[in-house]
Amino acid sequence: MTRKQASTLFLKVVLLLIALAVLTVCLFALPGMAARDAAQHPETAYLQYPFLISAYVFFFPVFIAMHQAFKLLTYIDRNQAFSDMAVKSLKIIRYCAYAVIVFIVLGELATIALIRGEDITHIIMLGAIGSFACIVVAVFAGLLLKLLKDAIGIRSDNDLIV
Repeated sequence: MTRKQASTLFLKVVLLLIALAVLTVCLFALPGMAARDAAQHPETAYLQYPFLISAYVFFFPVFIAMHQAFKLLTYIDRNQAFSDMAVKSLKIIRYCAYAVIVFIVLGELATIALIRGEDITHIIMLGAIGSFACIVVAVFAGLLLKLLKDAIGIRSDNDLIV
């Protein structure tokens, strides 16, 4: 096993552990949180299922982005990092980051509209932190996408000259 393969294997394992943690939150923590909140606040118990549906819709692009990142690491392992498939994976990761930002903003707006008279600064702050993290991912994926497109364009021009 080469050093490059060892580092991509490490990144794949970390990515799988993160995906497992997110899946555990989706399957076990979110339904429990919604049920506890419905028991504590019976006047808003009707929001339990819309909350769960929106949470699962929110995590859908997260899982798609993780899958594309795993595919990108596989392309790197196979020495196909400078390929159209890698460009496609980076585009999908960027679009997923944009989708997560939109879902966070919509969730923040729904929280502001539904919760009146309570202090929601902690919810707003969590949304801002999550949005900032997604903006970083989107910018980084866009930068890598531009560099990869330039490298592929330079590489194909050099092949035509030689």
